[in-house]
Amino acid sequence: MKKKIVVLTGAGVSAESGINTFRDAGGLWEGHDVMEVASPQGFAKNPGLVLDFYNQRRKQLFEVKPNRAHEALVRLERFFEVYIITQNVDDLHERAGSTQVLHLHGELLKVRSTANENDIQYWKNDLHLGDLCAQGHQLRPHIVWFGEQVPLLDKAIQITEQADILIIIGTSMQVYPAASLINFVPEETAIYFIDPKPTVDSSRYKNLKIIEDTAAKGVSILVDDLIDTVL
Repeated sequence: MKKKIVVLTGAGVSAESGINTFRDAGGLWEGHDVMEVASPQGFAKNPGLVLDFYNQRRKQLFEVKPNRAHEALVRLERFFEVYIITQNVDDLHERAGSTQVLHLHGELLKVRSTANENDIQYWKNDLHLGDLCAQGHQLRPHIVWFGEQVPLLDKAIQITEQADILIIIGTSMQVYPAASLINFVPEETAIYFIDPKPTVDSSRYKNLKIIEDTAAKGVSILVDDLIDTVL
């Protein structure tokens, strides 16, 4: 039976493909206060601004490609049962070839009804005021904004509880509830933390190894090492 690897990924993975992250810009995301473009209050105040913001982010997706970190994780699937739980809203894991990806914070290429969070549809083009669901309600980006519940959190916890190996890549582990997932792995689970500026306290976790490197380089090396253990 294949061992189960659970991979938690954050903004640092996508950054190496050229997708900017607000955590690196003093709380600004592409020049905007995050609460203006990533909160229910911001959407209520200026829905046109919010829709345009995500239209630009969606367009950017078609200008970038998966990087070595994304590609290395795909190679793991030949030897392990791999589940990726990502805080990223892009589709780079899927485009690289990963087959089991859970998006904790939503997806840029999906929209949903403002009246029914379960009425979700795939969306590649710009989203405008006046674009409605079948019941006549405005559509919004399928993104978990600040102050909103994370609907897939329970599923993410269930997956993490089964991990034989946990790999954390490119996330500060400061954003909750995603940061709490590390606490749900079994006690004997090996944990690898890859980040050029690691912030996790290694003394708090048993079997934790910190790899102080970029996502592209650190993941490639770790994946090779893990595959070697089963060859």
